[in-house]
Amino acid sequence: MAAEIVNPRTDGNGGIGGNGANADKEGGGEPLDSFDPAFALHRGGKMAVQATVPVRDKDDLSLAYTPGVARVCTAIAEQPDLVHDYTWKSSVVAVVTDGTAVLGLGDIGPEASLPVMEGKAILFKQFGGVDAVPIALDCTDVDEIVETVVRLAPSFGGVNLEDISAPRCFEIERRLQERLDIPVFHDDQHGTAVVTLAALRNAARLSGRELGDLRAVISGAGAAGVAIAKMLIEAGIGDVSVADRKGVVSGDRDDLTPVKRELAEITNKSGLSGSLEAALEGADVFIGVSGGTVPEPAVASMAEGAFVFAMANPNPEVHPEVAHKYAAVVATGRSDFPNQINNVLAFPGIFAGALQVRASRITEGMKIAAADALASVVGDDLAADYVIPSPFDERVAPAVTAAVAAAARAEGVARR
Repeated sequence: MAAEIVNPRTDGNGGIGGNGANADKEGGGEPLDSFDPAFALHRGGKMAVQATVPVRDKDDLSLAYTPGVARVCTAIAEQPDLVHDYTWKSSVVAVVTDGTAVLGLGDIGPEASLPVMEGKAILFKQFGGVDAVPIALDCTDVDEIVETVVRLAPSFGGVNLEDISAPRCFEIERRLQERLDIPVFHDDQHGTAVVTLAALRNAARLSGRELGDLRAVISGAGAAGVAIAKMLIEAGIGDVSVADRKGVVSGDRDDLTPVKRELAEITNKSGLSGSLEAALEGADVFIGVSGGTVPEPAVASMAEGAFVFAMANPNPEVHPEVAHKYAAVVATGRSDFPNQINNVLAFPGIFAGALQVRASRITEGMKIAAADALASVVGDDLAADYVIPSPFDERVAPAVTAAVAAAARAEGVARR
């Protein structure tokens, strides 16, 4: 039995789990984790701090803390770069959210977002060997978020922005990267884009085509849709159009935000306008990052041998049973279907590579290198149901890490 998930800001029955949650809190009923294994797993949180050095006696104590620690502090004060060698800074990432765009739950606030941020942190460690600290901020103002993260930054080697709603996420990431000399990476944008590009490269290879031969249509002009479009352009896609709720993002529309106006300038070389369904006619690729449902006739109108990447969770824009009628390659965001587009394939290795060389930022070249490395893991095993590797493939993180580190050096952002 699963607890009902609702928005605790609007629910009048006590938020998540309704009366069951209240019963657990007040001790007047059956605890949630007695009937839902997800709650049992989360009891007490999913992570803890563990020391890397022993404190067994007074000698250990005098080295780990006073007076020995003072010598290290003084040395760092005199040579600030030593902080990378004698603290955890170069191996730890801040996972920062304001709780405004959490998974499929939306604006649920900072406290309710913590289980997701903890989950992100343990994925960093499990798949990339990177320590991460979840930080949920009780503010949504762009200026306040930027200033808060800037002030926290001395403790960290990188910042992973997570589940911050668009369009604020674009400005927050841009301003933080301008202010900080450590990598700032909004995973909802770039992680999704990296894994999508990797899967698309392999789908094209399977069909004997290049990216430049393909016309793609993206449903969704939020964080992920914008980032995917930009990365596909950078990687050499033939053409890409993006559609929002009102149709194709094009220069003839007078209702575009600044982000969408920029998108209209760099996409849609074909000059399409009108609905998503119209844009799909003859298209080679559908990429869904918006939710909603695409009618089957629109999928049927795509080019022969098309690719359908319907990544909305839990309900793909095109159900795989429908997509397989018309598409040569089908991918989703779900783990119970082949070809899962999962960000965990990208962000642990990307940060591991960036931290390894103390990169000052994560460049477009580093992201594309990550996508190419991820695609290469599939190798000769390439098949219609295997265009992207499993997150549990132990080759993934090392391949991405090495590629990102090499790209950082090549692009001049590495500092060791």
